[in-house]
Amino acid sequence: MRIYSRNFGKKEKVLNYACQTYQLSRPNKVGAVMALIRECQPNSIEEWEKWYFQNAYTDGKKQIKVTGDILKELGERLYVKITEIVIPEWQEAFNQLTLQDCIDYIHNLTVYRTYDGFNREKSIITDNLEKIFPEVRFVESDPDMDHAGDIDYLGYVGDKAFGIQIKPVTAKANFGNYSPSERMKASFKEFEQKFGGKVFIIFSVNDEIKNIDIIEEIRKEIRRLQEGK
Repeated sequence: MRIYSRNFGKKEKVLNYACQTYQLSRPNKVGAVMALIRECQPNSIEEWEKWYFQNAYTDGKKQIKVTGDILKELGERLYVKITEIVIPEWQEAFNQLTLQDCIDYIHNLTVYRTYDGFNREKSIITDNLEKIFPEVRFVESDPDMDHAGDIDYLGYVGDKAFGIQIKPVTAKANFGNYSPSERMKASFKEFEQKFGGKVFIIFSVNDEIKNIDIIEEIRKEIRRLQEGK
């Protein structure tokens, strides 16, 4: 199979890091590319590129047609982010980095952050959702489940279930612009087809739900599942 994508060598890591950090390749910037290419079913790169620019719109309330100029502008923004923010921050970190930092980081990541994450997830369920929805049976996702990487808990309503993904955020985080990746959207759709319920993303600050509006959405979904719709 011929590969068309370009290899950026050692620059790939920094380009990918900055692009992901500043969300410059999200559907709200470049459109739902995987959904678009599946709709197109192109037989050549030329066919796909032409079809993309004819049909791609940014995902969101105010949809904008994606053009070559928009992709160029996103590339320019990426360059500014890397040169003015990422590189200076990394250079400072490199200059201050010690062997003990690396030892402490691995231990902290493996033991303490895992424990914090475990407690955070349990608290969101036991101290929040189970009290709000006592009629729902919440269970941790099975590690062997196809969607385990995207679903933290299942909420059973009879023989059907909805999914919960818990994402920790900082108190000042702007989660309003968050959009699941195309892979996650596909995973959520497969979950819904298998278990009957939707997947809800909960943004948590410590043990509190930040996107509190999600509670009403979950309540509507429970009602729908109870009614067998």
